[in-house]
Amino acid sequence: MPTTWQELAAEKKRRQAASIPQGWLITPPPDDVLDVTDIPAKCGLLSTRELEITNVGKLSVLLNRLATGEWSSVQVTTAFCKRAVIAQQLTNCLTEIFIDRALERAAWLDEQLKYTGKVVGPLHGLPISLKDQVSIKGLETTMGYVSWIGKVAERDATLTEILIECGAVLYVRTNVPQTLMWPETNNLVFGRTVNPVNRTLTCGGSSGGEGALLRMRGSILGVGSDIGGSVRIPAAMNGIYGFRPSYHRIPYEGSRTSLEGQDSLPSILGPLSTDLGGIKLFMQAIISRRPWLKDPLCLRKYWDEDEYRLKEHGGGERLTFGILWNDGLVIPQPPIIRALNMTKEALLAAGHDVIDWKPHKHPEIYQVTAAIWAAGGQNEFAALTSQTGEPILKSMSTLDTSDAALYTSGGGLSAFELFQTQKKRAQLRKEYLDHWNSTKNLTVTGRPVDAIISPVAPFPPPPHGKNISAEYTLIWNALDYPACVFPVTKVNPILDQPKPAHEFLSKLDRNVYELCKGDFLGDFF
Repeated sequence: MPTTWQELAAEKKRRQAASIPQGWLITPPPDDVLDVTDIPAKCGLLSTRELEITNVGKLSVLLNRLATGEWSSVQVTTAFCKRAVIAQQLTNCLTEIFIDRALERAAWLDEQLKYTGKVVGPLHGLPISLKDQVSIKGLETTMGYVSWIGKVAERDATLTEILIECGAVLYVRTNVPQTLMWPETNNLVFGRTVNPVNRTLTCGGSSGGEGALLRMRGSILGVGSDIGGSVRIPAAMNGIYGFRPSYHRIPYEGSRTSLEGQDSLPSILGPLSTDLGGIKLFMQAIISRRPWLKDPLCLRKYWDEDEYRLKEHGGGERLTFGILWNDGLVIPQPPIIRALNMTKEALLAAGHDVIDWKPHKHPEIYQVTAAIWAAGGQNEFAALTSQTGEPILKSMSTLDTSDAALYTSGGGLSAFELFQTQKKRAQLRKEYLDHWNSTKNLTVTGRPVDAIISPVAPFPPPPHGKNISAEYTLIWNALDYPACVFPVTKVNPILDQPKPAHEFLSKLDRNVYELCKGDFLGDFF
């Protein structure tokens, strides 16, 4: 019987390894093979049909083939299970692997379609991956804590229930950083998840397991969470799509999270996909089940196709976009600026207008956000880790260092101090709204700017332990603006050479500049 935290973690890893069918094991490449994205097609484990299934570009095409019976759910689930297991062996992206349970569910869905001629729901037969927060009855949700090993969920999270009602097949859950409060992915239970395109670089976090799995096409649609960028950072660093909805749009009830009870700046659940259409399909499917009847915090708001088609924004015919070139704290590095310019050129070519977006008090908003996160100090993390004696990770570095700090580090706030901080944030949100509305004086349409184009991070994926900034994403959490990530281009070592040093806006700006003078700017998104 394991007694130390190290023994508990090792036993959990043994159980995880045992959940992989022996016939699905591959010979891993040497460590110096950095890009592993082509191995699923080359390793010989996947049949021609399974490669076709997992390489489908459009989620709508896959759902149609499932609905018509052209492909069975068992076929599709087997294909994604096998590819997910390959991804696990190459990137360490998974936590829970429950293939038998998934195939039993898929077979039942196939029977329902055969005998009724109808799909069970809008996601009929579709395998969907979940971040290791969304509870599934009968499975552990460790969330990267040794202390939660062995704690089996007695019921499904509300989102799990709704996905099942929609006809989905759940088959794997994905890795996270300890505490969740990191833009990288590493913990003392499952270890580090690496970037599939370059395994010396981070996959982002905290939904990094989802990002890596989707980049390996071991999933076409997954669910992550986002309190400061945790859906969007992995999406950007793996070249896929990710969406942060507004607070309480997707049901969180029954899922685990960090900082539970902190409800002025809550975490949200949102989709990641290799297909932009997958984002819409996920949102429509969940909202169609009226989640507010199951989760009392969910907004009572039906899907509005008029809003989606931008009825109040001229029907999308001529939009005005504001581009945030920098936030007043950190200057993005050359590949990010080039991607912004490419986006600007594409928008202008499509007949839209583009203006520069002036950041309004971003550093102040960062400060109040960090203060809210740190209001409880280390109490939650200390209480959780003390149960087994596991240490709290102070860095995501590959080295044993403690020179970095959690976003939630600090001594905490009194209730009164927290109230004042929340009051300050409310004032800043009002100022930002007024700032946005004032842009109607700058646009040709006479409407305020329709949307903001912003970097996700000031740099492409850095080496492990070097993702030192989440400010470009946490701003939209603090303001509660929905935000979608889309891939634009890859790093080009010729076009994206480091620029001469500029007058630094902050210490963080200097650190980002020095970081990006390194040699990690390889062939990447």
